[in-house]
Amino acid sequence: MHIRDLPYPDPGRPDVRSGPRFLLWLGRNQLGGQVKAALWGLVHMAALVSFPLAIGFGVQAVVDRSGARLATAGALMAGLTVLTALGDVMLHRAAVTNWITAAARVQQLLARKAVELGSTLTRKVAAGEVVAVSTGDVEKIGWFVEALSRFTAAAITSVAVCVALVLYQPALGVVVAVGVPALALTVLPLLPRATRRADEQREKAGRATELASDTVAGLRVLRGIGGEELFLRRYRRASQEVRIAAVRSARMWALIAAVQVALPGLLLIGVVWYGAALARDGRIEVGELVTVYSAVTFLLFPLRHVEEIAMAYSFSRPSARRAARVLALRRSSPPPRVAAAHRDGQPADSRDATPLGGDLYDPASRLLAPSGLLTAVVCGDPDAAGRLADRLGGHPVSDGPDEGERAGAPSALLGGVALDEVALPAARAAVLVQDKDPVLLSGTLAELLDVPRSGEVSAEQALEAAQCGDVLDALAQASAADTGDADPMGARITERGRSLSGGQRQRLALARSLVTDPEVLVLDEPTSAVDSHTEARIAEGVRRLRAGRTTVVMTSSPLLLDRADRVVFVHKGEVAGTGTHRELLSTDPAYRAVVTREPDGEAAAHGAGGGTGPDGHGLQGTGRTEEQIEESA
Repeated sequence: MHIRDLPYPDPGRPDVRSGPRFLLWLGRNQLGGQVKAALWGLVHMAALVSFPLAIGFGVQAVVDRSGARLATAGALMAGLTVLTALGDVMLHRAAVTNWITAAARVQQLLARKAVELGSTLTRKVAAGEVVAVSTGDVEKIGWFVEALSRFTAAAITSVAVCVALVLYQPALGVVVAVGVPALALTVLPLLPRATRRADEQREKAGRATELASDTVAGLRVLRGIGGEELFLRRYRRASQEVRIAAVRSARMWALIAAVQVALPGLLLIGVVWYGAALARDGRIEVGELVTVYSAVTFLLFPLRHVEEIAMAYSFSRPSARRAARVLALRRSSPPPRVAAAHRDGQPADSRDATPLGGDLYDPASRLLAPSGLLTAVVCGDPDAAGRLADRLGGHPVSDGPDEGERAGAPSALLGGVALDEVALPAARAAVLVQDKDPVLLSGTLAELLDVPRSGEVSAEQALEAAQCGDVLDALAQASAADTGDADPMGARITERGRSLSGGQRQRLALARSLVTDPEVLVLDEPTSAVDSHTEARIAEGVRRLRAGRTTVVMTSSPLLLDRADRVVFVHKGEVAGTGTHRELLSTDPAYRAVVTREPDGEAAAHGAGGGTGPDGHGLQGTGRTEEQIEESA
């Protein structure tokens, strides 16, 4: 795999049972690149450690006063220099390629998981942890993958040199062959403690990153309630904990580095002392002593890779564990018969090729949204409404507190087909869920609305139904000021739509959902940030544009409820009433209490007609003042 070929057509299905298994899976998928890097590493290090032979040959030529052999030694050194440079360049190239392609594979896996889980990802794992995995952890994993080939080449070279020295000069070669492995093994007792400290540092750094991410995401709210200083103190404390953990970890790695320098120095002294005694007794020649001495000196270079691979593994193991934990998250837990039908994450059921359609039914709450109708759903708990919307989109909630939301709750059915039994693209194409806090990506308005669509609804129709006229005017003015072109479709929208008001962001997000024209559209509080006049027009626009399509709206606004074909009241996780808005106002005190924000007793006392405005609307249904509702009526 070359860098120019990225991204991968398919990053594969990772082994996420543990961090080491995930690293092993990455290594297996890069076997060709690892072998290539290791071979170039062998060329580089073999040429490097062969210099002692040329040096010893040259020294002996000087002693013997042989000009021919001295010239041969010089030519040999020149050739080894070229091989060393070539091997080093190609090793670096191959190793960095392994690093980048491994990091790209992990990032593609994370991106695919984010697309698969959607908004439920941040409900299963903190957003800060996802950021930490996709940035710092990916780098650490890539470091280990990159260092593995260099360590392999260093290990093979060290073994080969030790064997060659034993054959070349047995007396000194045996000392080196015994001493070098002992040096490599001396760091092993220190590695567990260094690894624990490295893990502690990474965990604390991850928590600090999560805290920083959450603080930035909620900065506007923190400023509103004066909580900036509180969270700043928390981050300072977390940052100091990271600093202390990093210092403790650095001390251990400094000790390992010191051992890796001191002990080879002692070995070198011992070899020189023993070799000098042998040369004095005439048992070896001076050139042989120089060769062995130089070989031991050059062996210190491959030995450094022992420390590097130990450090790389210590830092990458917790990173791989976090990545595996995120990648192990699943969209749902399908029944055994469904899981058995899946192959490589895709179901084998032939129904996947058939477009989904029909009534939408949630077995957990017994909610039914008939095909082609606008169904409004009223829940007393906004969080329960969000969980219900997720289930209707094919994301069963496994930790909901309400009855019917426990682990193992069945998936929602569309036309009698469980959404978690079909391929994810088919489920997403059939059911689109817009949560209560939709995200607007940075880019132009045209790019925002350039989403997969049926082609039946134009951008202009969607913007009109979502009542985005004033938004288009504001964007046209901004575009004219920036580029001189007053076309609102070319106006740029900042990240998350921060340059827009809450109501403007909400209406643009609604227009984006409407232009896709899915078979089923689920909207969670789509008008909570707009005024009554706009809300009434949006209700009419959505009803008109979605005629003949299934639409489910989670809301407690009378302006939306009165325009729905049917209203479903969900209480404590189950359907408690079905009818029109006016029917439920007249017959269900609990429903009236939720819609009008009145206590149950007062709602029951008001009966069918008390406390309602014109057209039967509850006076407090939208959380606005009585004057506002009378004005909108």
